[in-house]
Amino acid sequence: MSELRRVSGTPAVEELADGTKVFRTAQWSPPGCHGVGCGLKVFVKDGKLVKVEGDPEQPITNGRLCVRCLTLPEYYYHEDRLLYPMKRDRDKRGNPDAWERISWDEAYDILVSKYWEIREKYGPDSISVWTGTGREASAYQFQLCNQVFHSRTAIHANGGWSCIIPRQTAMDWVLGCAYVEYDGAFGFKDRYDDPRYELPKYMLVWGRNPLWSNPDGLFGHSVIDMMKRGTKLIVADPRASWLAMHAEYHLQLRPGTDTALAMALNNVIIEEDLYDHEFIEYWCYGFDEYAERMREMPPEKAEEITGVSADDIRAAARCLAQKPCTASVGLKVDQNPNCIQIGHAVWGIFAICGNLDIPGGVKLGQTMKNGGSTGRGGVGMTVQKEDENPIPIAGHEQYPAMDFIINTTQPDCTLDTLLTGSPYPIEYLFIQSSNFISSCITQQPMRWLEACRHKEFCVATDIFMNPTIQALADLVLPVSTALEHEGLVTFHGCNQPGQFNALTKVLEPEGECKSDLEIMLDIDHRINPDRDPSEVKWKDTQSYLTDKIQSIPDADIDYPTLQEWVYGQYEVPYKQYELGLLRADGKPGFKSPTGRVELYSTVMQHLGEDPLPYYEEPRFSKISRPEWAEEYPLTFVTGARQVTSFHTEHRMIESLREIHSYATVEIHPAMAEKHGIHEGDWVYIENPWGRCKMVAKITPVVKEDVISCDHGWWYPEDKDKELYSVWKSNINELMPHKEIGKLGLGSHYGAIPCKIYRSEG
Repeated sequence: MSELRRVSGTPAVEELADGTKVFRTAQWSPPGCHGVGCGLKVFVKDGKLVKVEGDPEQPITNGRLCVRCLTLPEYYYHEDRLLYPMKRDRDKRGNPDAWERISWDEAYDILVSKYWEIREKYGPDSISVWTGTGREASAYQFQLCNQVFHSRTAIHANGGWSCIIPRQTAMDWVLGCAYVEYDGAFGFKDRYDDPRYELPKYMLVWGRNPLWSNPDGLFGHSVIDMMKRGTKLIVADPRASWLAMHAEYHLQLRPGTDTALAMALNNVIIEEDLYDHEFIEYWCYGFDEYAERMREMPPEKAEEITGVSADDIRAAARCLAQKPCTASVGLKVDQNPNCIQIGHAVWGIFAICGNLDIPGGVKLGQTMKNGGSTGRGGVGMTVQKEDENPIPIAGHEQYPAMDFIINTTQPDCTLDTLLTGSPYPIEYLFIQSSNFISSCITQQPMRWLEACRHKEFCVATDIFMNPTIQALADLVLPVSTALEHEGLVTFHGCNQPGQFNALTKVLEPEGECKSDLEIMLDIDHRINPDRDPSEVKWKDTQSYLTDKIQSIPDADIDYPTLQEWVYGQYEVPYKQYELGLLRADGKPGFKSPTGRVELYSTVMQHLGEDPLPYYEEPRFSKISRPEWAEEYPLTFVTGARQVTSFHTEHRMIESLREIHSYATVEIHPAMAEKHGIHEGDWVYIENPWGRCKMVAKITPVVKEDVISCDHGWWYPEDKDKELYSVWKSNINELMPHKEIGKLGLGSHYGAIPCKIYRSEG
């Protein structure tokens, strides 16, 4: 890999003739975003934020910004921001009028004294840290839990850990790599014009809309850049997104049937002898067994299951067998109990065609200096286990595979632990930037709320008051925005090859806000005041950020230097498996038990799971539950992003709400006519688990028997109503709890039965 290099010689700060200072920095979070760290030019005059523009010097975003970044002044100066630490009595949880402003010293005193009191009473794992999605704080939550609180109870309240971890697990067990992504020439100075780069002929976009989501450190609009140069798309998605409508083939499958479609694509490539014999011979393990399994899913059988025509499956497979081809695979792989099998079969397509880590192919992530994983999944994650507590953490006894995946609690079992106190009580909740009651990820959120209501202590951090804080917290700590603190964009922990961006403090914090990183380090120093100074790894934010930069090979600059550069870029070579760059021992091959791509997974075999992909019918489909078909004739999917919000965030930003005012449900015109539903009508979506209310959006982007529901909604304007009307449009109340995959991964966030009808009120 090349050394980290400066991208531009333009100064980080310039002053205009009228005294306005223009700061070049990156935006990530908070407010939240998954993205690449879009380059900003922030205009500040007399200490006041004037406007935000895109920075054309950012080598990937090139000056482009979404509407969320453009509304940063509105966000920064919003009258409802949390500006000071506040406390309230435990018996007044839920009461919005009971908050009392306090100092940071008092807040830390309360937090630390409660920590020692509850730890002494119940043990270290009774202390929990609740993690959110995509925030800059996601880089700190596990360290706060493990290295500061010395607890193993890190909680991500989503069924089956259905957010990136299943995908990473499949990548790790099959490809021996913690993260892979499409090759968008992200590390090259001249991007697509670099002579070493080759434009993909086809990109497979599976269960993802990168234009709206910009997920996992990816700038989704680079897909458009590549399309303009000739890359064609194949999109597998139940919805007709913009990309699907501009694709060569839109494989509009029945929700939840992804594995059948992926296996059928493999089937065509194998049966028509389109695969790369040489790559398979040298670098793949178990091809014969894999091929035999794929032969069980011919396109005609897949058509019956998925609704995608056999002709389209064959045509798409022939396209993907070419070189180079690449893929962008998203959240819908995770949100299915059949998740590992989906990932296994999808990545198998690119393995058997030799499209791994070649120019324009599927780019493999790199290994850290210590040989560990660059991603959050896998054994390489740096977590301290407490020798004093031999009890398995929640869910690891029921799902032993979790020990091979991620050292946090298993979410569904965590809810049981909160309710029962077994295998240990959880009584201290540190909720860091996670509005889990109204979030995109929490199934049956009312059950989670009830499980937490009477815990001994709860502290939360965020920028705005939200339903979760209002319902549960005794102490709230105000968080600064990305314009008010120092930080680092590390591509959501996935380290997709390309660059580092510095988040520069360009404004003084409003009120007494602090960054999540500052709060974590403050707590660490207060919990361990008598620690030998030589044992303190991070004395301040800059030492922490420097350490993060230098964890990447050949990135030996410090954080202040990166601030001067603003953006630092580096290259990761192709065919790392030939160069010995993927394995800790430096030998050629992949970081897997066999040293090869494991089409036949020895890890899954060891865990007692089928080592080859297989199809599992969605558990609540009309086929699995024919007795429900008459009363609940529709299937809902959820999770599609809106450009105006990041999951539960931005609901209070007036200009964004003007664009998207209420939670909406997409309904096919024929279905709307059948039910007497018109554009803009309030409708109820209902099934055996719950009911919620949304505004009808009539559109043919969904199939006639499928509806697509917004997620993450609450209404900050409803200050006088219970928890900001969080239950009104909460689609997650309609999802079952603990319907997860065999290994504890993947759950039902789509393919859920329902009915829809007009609201008369």
